[in-house]
Amino acid sequence: MAAKSAETTTKRQVPAVTRAIAILRFLARSDEPVGVNPIARELELVPSTCLHILRVLQDEGLVEFDSNTKRYSIGIGILPLARSALQKNTFSVLVQPLLSGLSEKFGVTSIATQVAEPSQMVVIALSQSSLPFRLQVDLGSRFPILISATGRLFAAFNVTDPEELRSGFDKLVWDHPPSFDDWLTEIEATRARGYAVDRGTYISGVTVVAAPVFNAAGQMIRSLVAIGISERMDDKQVASLAKSLLKLRDKIEAMQIETRS
Repeated sequence: MAAKSAETTTKRQVPAVTRAIAILRFLARSDEPVGVNPIARELELVPSTCLHILRVLQDEGLVEFDSNTKRYSIGIGILPLARSALQKNTFSVLVQPLLSGLSEKFGVTSIATQVAEPSQMVVIALSQSSLPFRLQVDLGSRFPILISATGRLFAAFNVTDPEELRSGFDKLVWDHPPSFDDWLTEIEATRARGYAVDRGTYISGVTVVAAPVFNAAGQMIRSLVAIGISERMDDKQVASLAKSLLKLRDKIEAMQIETRS
């Protein structure tokens, strides 16, 4: 009898689902409601197909339609899904109280981020400091995956193609843009020391320190980030903050292993 071949699993494309997700992501990024034709043009969809998908998403409460302007926006029906995702994210549950301690100790805004889209990071946990002046960050906030300190981490540990780095870098918007060569040098330094620092290049007067969190394959899929006012953070405090972030990362990883066992 012939040996039975190993069963293989292939991923089947479902264009309608892919297009619906693309529309939702586009509307989530848009600052204002958008009409059918601009959406279809941006996503390279047939307008009639785009309209049919929008109407289904509207019926499900994931998209809102303004009959006066004939424009669409992301719907509040997405909120229960997002809330449920955050509540069931074991990493965010573990990290939340630890971020609070970090914020109190250093007087910084502490956040945890996770790769959510091919080119985006999303905030999945945060803790504000008790200082009168602090930076505003919200749960669910998204930003480009290669920007600031978290971007240096992603580039250092996940990207090997120089052309991919060049292409991504050209799309970034900074308050004080570094040159591409300087950015590459900072990425190498990040890889060597295991954490990243952004001193006012992304946002003027703001220092960002970030530590990577890896998956089983050694890819950076999350990060722990501390954000503070640059004039309050000298080199000594930055180094101390980075050390605390790395210890926090190791503690969380140990807690996750214990939870699984």
